[in-house]
Formats: sequence, C-alpha cells, structure tokens
Amino acid sequence: MEFNGGSLYHIYNQGNNRQRIFFSHDNYLFFLQKMKIHLLKYCEILAWCLMPNHFHWMVYVPDDYEELRSDQVKSKSLNPINKEISVLLSSYTHAINKSQNRSGSLFRKRTKSKCLNSFENSDDYYPLVCFLYIHQNPLKAGLSHSLEEWPYASFPDYAGIRNGKICNVDLTRELLNLPSDRNEFIKFSYQTLNVEILDNIFYP
Repeated sequence: MEFNGGSLYHIYNQGNNRQRIFFSHDNYLFFLQKMKIHLLKYCEILAWCLMPNHFHWMVYVPDDYEELRSDQVKSKSLNPINKEISVLLSSYTHAINKSQNRSGSLFRKRTKSKCLNSFENSDDYYPLVCFLYIHQNPLKAGLSHSLEEWPYASFPDYAGIRNGKICNVDLTRELLNLPSDRNEFIKFSYQTLNVEILDNIFYP
C-alpha cells in the first residue's frame, strides 16, 4: 500500500478464510484502542466500522505526511502507515490467539487500500459513497435493524448519539460537506448507493 499526503483512502481487511476476528465486546474495544495508538500518529480517521469478520476505515493523510515520515523513519522508502497497520494487526492477532487458544493468521495476509481521490475528473462523490457504505455495512449484513443500533462504527458519533474521540468529525463534515442537522444527516445516511460506483471504492 502506498499513502501520500493530501489524500483520502479506504482501508480494509477481513479474517483469514472469512473467519471471525472479533469474539466479544471487549475485543472490539481493544481493537479500537489500537486504532487510536497506531493510526492517529500519521492520519485522521474519518469513518470506521468493525464487523464480526472484517473492518473498514476511511482515513485522510495530511499534507505534511512526507515531513512526518522523514522525521520518524530513517528510510523514506518505508511507509510508516503500512508499518503501523502491520503492528496493529500483528499485536491484535497475538492477543486473540492467546485468549482463544488458537494459533496462526487471524487476518488475510494483505490489507488493502484504495485512494479515493485518484480518479480522473474526480469530485467528492467517491469519498462520500465510501463514507456512507462503511456506515451501512451492519444494516446490509443484517446485524442491526438500523444504523443507530450498531455500536462498533463511527455513525453514532456523526448522528449525535455518542461523543467518540477516534474520528475527526469536524474535518469530515468539511471535506464531505455533510448535513449539519442531526435528523437530516440520519436520513441522508440511509440513501441507496449506486452499485457500479461502489466498485470504485475497492482495490485495485
């Protein structure tokens, strides 16, 4: 994965062989703590959703990322976001394997990312579709009856239900021009997404 300053990315991975990666409420919370520790060093999280066997993140890499990475690592060829994601997933896997008395890979070997503003003549539509898609995941999968019910996603933070600290809500509202009114935002979030456009938020 390559990450460049001033860009938006959709990052995702799933359990190896589609197996579960979260087995309890505490697992979700533990993973969220690791997101804070590892991801917020180098990027802003705009949206996230944790599902029983996979996760989605939408992040913004700041303009000064090249300066940050040159300050933190000796080799500019090393992309620190890649390193932090690797450490996050590896340490989480170690903890889960120990608690579940299991061994081996928990996640698929390759975490994938898609730059959302790399399209020709791109406007903010693809990032907005990605934002909505991430929040609609639990509803589409039948894990909840509404977006408001799923606690392991950033939707409640934007809907005024929870005051989460992981997402940069103000930056996201600015970048995506989201409705500021709570009820309008919730209604907006349930819109049907174009399947063809959804394909463009995934790798490659």
